[in-house]
Amino acid sequence: MKKLLLLAALPFVLSGAHGADSEAGKVASATCVACHGVSGNSPSDQFPNLAGQVPGYIASQLAKFKSGERAGPVMSGMAAALTPETMANLDAYYSQLPGADGNVSPKDAEAAVAGGEIYRGGYKPHRIAACMSCHGPGGLGIPPAYPRLRGQPASYIEAQLLAFKSGVRKDPIMNPIAFVLSPEQIRELALYIAALH
Repeated sequence: MKKLLLLAALPFVLSGAHGADSEAGKVASATCVACHGVSGNSPSDQFPNLAGQVPGYIASQLAKFKSGERAGPVMSGMAAALTPETMANLDAYYSQLPGADGNVSPKDAEAAVAGGEIYRGGYKPHRIAACMSCHGPGGLGIPPAYPRLRGQPASYIEAQLLAFKSGVRKDPIMNPIAFVLSPEQIRELALYIAALH
């Protein structure tokens, strides 16, 4: 029953950016700053940057945490009390903040170049399309379904791709893509994405 109610609210959440209140989202974000930073850019590589995320994506992920569709003990607890309106307001607030640009250390530059080949050209041996076909050439995403990757920490991207690979995180598009990539390819891809600017 809980899932049905949440699914009924999902169209409001996804379209909420149009009527959402970013100022109310700013107020609600006070509980988010410890992990995601005051500016929406996390002080820790463990947590994603929320600033500049494509409209609709944050609200949809919060709804998934709330319903249990997406696992995460901390985020499931944080999302449990959120209403669809608050989710939409948070989405509106974070999507209008300036997102971070990436960088890569010189020691990781070669690996990032190898990851760029997959990001821009796909992986033909397993018929994987280029990542940029969904996330854009600059990693800015396509609202509301394909998130902004640009500016995310490499370790966070790598952890998410490994979660898709193992099936811990479920997504009909990302699971089969990550499944066939080796851990080294995932690391290289994460380094390239983290370097986008």
